[in-house]
Amino acid sequence: MAKTKTKRTQSRVSMKQLQIDKANSTTVIAIAIAAFLVVFSLIASRALWETMSFQSRVIEKKEVAVDQLETNLATIDELVNAYTVFIETPNNVIGGNPNGGGERDGDNAKIVLDALPSKYDFPALTTSLEKILSSGNYTIDGISGVDDEVAQGTNDMAVPAPIDIPFDVSASGNFGSIEELLLTFQRSIRPIRMMQVDISGSNAELRMNATAITYYQPEKALKI
Repeated sequence: MAKTKTKRTQSRVSMKQLQIDKANSTTVIAIAIAAFLVVFSLIASRALWETMSFQSRVIEKKEVAVDQLETNLATIDELVNAYTVFIETPNNVIGGNPNGGGERDGDNAKIVLDALPSKYDFPALTTSLEKILSSGNYTIDGISGVDDEVAQGTNDMAVPAPIDIPFDVSASGNFGSIEELLLTFQRSIRPIRMMQVDISGSNAELRMNATAITYYQPEKALKI
């Protein structure tokens, strides 16, 4: 009889242990599911926040672009009118015919674009200077400099900027003609900076030696 009671007691204990184990398993599963949901919610919330921030920045940049576009559209007529007036003057900025084909001819837009070459070309510079200076009442004794084409050919600038082209020029003439020569350099559409000017001789026969710098600016290339 005692053995039967003992077995019943053990059976009840086993049933309670199973119920406790089952409850513990259910709790562990519930905690695991809750932890998963919390972590998933955090990750999803972060992803949504980053997406929202990115979209906000995109919208902000689009609004700036739209404002700039509206400003450009509002001023396009004014710009076209100003450009038309600029190129349709009776005489260009150097006194030539806008519709002619001579050395001083061409509209103002062409003259401005030609004022600063986009490639280094020292022989073309000396030829250009000879043409500019050949019309005066003075004698050009020489135009010299260092042809740096090899080094300049490898010049690759991310942001193009004017690059110096030094040269020397010597000329002779009377006082009035040398003064005319300096004024010719001053009126040149191509920027020329006189670094040093030495004048010797008498008023009737002067000799000028000048060291100067002109410039060229490389083209801006679109690289993808």
